[in-house]
Amino acid sequence: MFESDIYQEIVNSPKYQRLKKFRQHGKYSVYEHSISVCRACFKIAKRLHLKVDENALIRGALLHDYFLYDWHDKDCPKHHFTKHPALAAKNAKRDFGLSAKEEKIILSHMFPAGLKVPSSKEAWILTIADKYCTVKEFFERKKK
Repeated sequence: MFESDIYQEIVNSPKYQRLKKFRQHGKYSVYEHSISVCRACFKIAKRLHLKVDENALIRGALLHDYFLYDWHDKDCPKHHFTKHPALAAKNAKRDFGLSAKEEKIILSHMFPAGLKVPSSKEAWILTIADKYCTVKEFFERKKK
């Protein structure tokens, strides 16, 4: 996966590198969180022996939080928690192009907090991996 041209094209893009500036959970940047989520997605798929659309899973995982601001700042958009999937999808579509499937993966990743229900294996995997990584990052922050 990490040798994939699609993965390398996104993570090495100057636009994607901006995610290093935005804090996500504790000491983790949005960039680091998204890479962790991408890795977790593939671990889940492998562990469950699921055949997945690898390109859509990579792109959905890497771009699921591509909202381009620090949500901890007091000036961040209201209702970040539920609105950021739409912002991430809009920004990802503009900067990287998205298939309809990839857009749906990103839009549903906050389920059940977001109202969009995942509609593919890849979307369900991302939803689970994102929750797992978020909890892990939160508790790593609390331990220190």
